Amino acid sequence: MSRTRIALLGSGTGTTAAEIIDATATTIDADVCVVIGNNSAAAVLVHARERGVPTVHLSGVTHPDPGALDGAMVEALSASGAELVVLAGYMKLLGPQVLERYEGRIVNTHPALLPAYGGVGMYGDRVHAAVLADGAPVSGASVHVVTAEYDEGPVLAQVTVPVLPGDDVEALRSRVQVAEKALLIGWLRERCGA
Repeated sequence: MSRTRIALLGSGTGTTAAEIIDATATTIDADVCVVIGNNSAAAVLVHARERGVPTVHLSGVTHPDPGALDGAMVEALSASGAELVVLAGYMKLLGPQVLERYEGRIVNTHPALLPAYGGVGMYGDRVHAAVLADGAPVSGASVHVVTAEYDEGPVLAQVTVPVLPGDDVEALRSRVQVAEKALLIGWLRERCGA
């Protein structure tokens, strides 16, 4: 059986992408075939290049027209042979062509137990601040299918993270990020085989 071909999309530091690429060498029966970044200076592209993974920069800079950008994304994913698309810190909505072409095969993580604390504007520290403001006893992370609406796709996996007395945003973020990456790696291992 052939190894699953994964495309990663990222916008920032690339720590999640780096962990996924590294895990494909040891515990995930898959290959990262391309990393697409929407910021040409993003560390996610550096991590990929250091690991010998092809990179592509696609953004409003390279394609000011949203339709052209969407089409270029489909072309880059198709050319790579991607079978599964993983958003690894990618901070943009995907276009309708990508969503249609890869329907049900695009996944993302969210730093909370969806549907709680999801939707437009709910990302990063905003999520953790909302959890703390509500006095919630637990938070967590979710892996979900990407659709045209933020955080609305079916949830594929979740893990809980306790909210501890004295937690601030930084402390909660730190624990959730560790759980979120482990959840995604575990889901990929299960989905692709080990």
